[in-house]
Amino acid sequence: MSQYKIVIDTLGSDKGPEAIILGAALALKEFPDLSITLVGPEELINEKIKEYEGDANRIKVINTNETITNYENPYTGIMNKPNASLVLAMKEAGKIEENYAGMITAGNSGAILMGSFRFLSDENKTRPCMAAVLPCANGSYTCLVDTGATIDCTSSQLHSFAHLGSDLMKKMYQIERPRVALLSNGAEPTKGNHLVKETYPILAEDKELNFIGNVEGNRALSGDADVLVCDGFAGNQVLKNSEGMAKQLITDIVKLSKMRNKPEFMEVAQYLMKTYDLGALGGGIVLGSRKVIMKARGNSDERAIVNISRMLINYANGEAVFTKEQLAEASR
Repeated sequence: MSQYKIVIDTLGSDKGPEAIILGAALALKEFPDLSITLVGPEELINEKIKEYEGDANRIKVINTNETITNYENPYTGIMNKPNASLVLAMKEAGKIEENYAGMITAGNSGAILMGSFRFLSDENKTRPCMAAVLPCANGSYTCLVDTGATIDCTSSQLHSFAHLGSDLMKKMYQIERPRVALLSNGAEPTKGNHLVKETYPILAEDKELNFIGNVEGNRALSGDADVLVCDGFAGNQVLKNSEGMAKQLITDIVKLSKMRNKPEFMEVAQYLMKTYDLGALGGGIVLGSRKVIMKARGNSDERAIVNISRMLINYANGEAVFTKEQLAEASR
């Protein structure tokens, strides 16, 4: 019997189910203690698993061709499509007797949040949020919450996100008192929009949190904070801008290397790719649900699925979701 079990929704990816199925087959090869439940078109899954030489003995298939697209309303999609792959995957992941480590989906972000609250909510009925664990300039990691799931937040929601992010960093990186910061346009308590100003005193007065104040955008990934709290709109901008800047720097170094005929510059580019390849990290983490849900990006390829599978195994072991060494390995 496999030590770890995960559920993977094969539908919802921009690259189609084939890339997700290939990733599952590769994950089975890389992790011999892993078994996977794949949710999607059974005939295609069986065909591709055979083609990709995946271990069929460690695969369970739940058949469906129905999916919730990115153009659908998340609520109506969840309520009106009981046989959608996302719904079936969440129901499967929630089965206590199966003891799943978690699930992976590249589906509709809103539907993921809606479904996680409906089918996988914890005993406190916590509002879920989306987090990303990102590499920082000083070699540490920062948990960014929220990264786009809830665009318009209230101060009480940001307060809840701060606790969820703090709990995650305690578990993953064994940080006894994670430093929690609020993303703002200035370090002073008086800076920020209405939401930030309203949230600041709430976080400051909560003695369970190690709140260190505001952090500006240019220090978001400096390592000053272990948890960075913001609404989904701002968090998504931090995530996308950081990735875009990293890609641009790497591209410029590669161009300069070719222009100046300096192949040694490529060593710098390769180092940056291994250190700041956010795509290699796989995806976001849904916090506040009974089971860990990993949100793969819409354009995730087979490598991302393998990496996210590793993240779930690490999380099940109470280990860091990703270490520097694993990030370097994943970026090759």
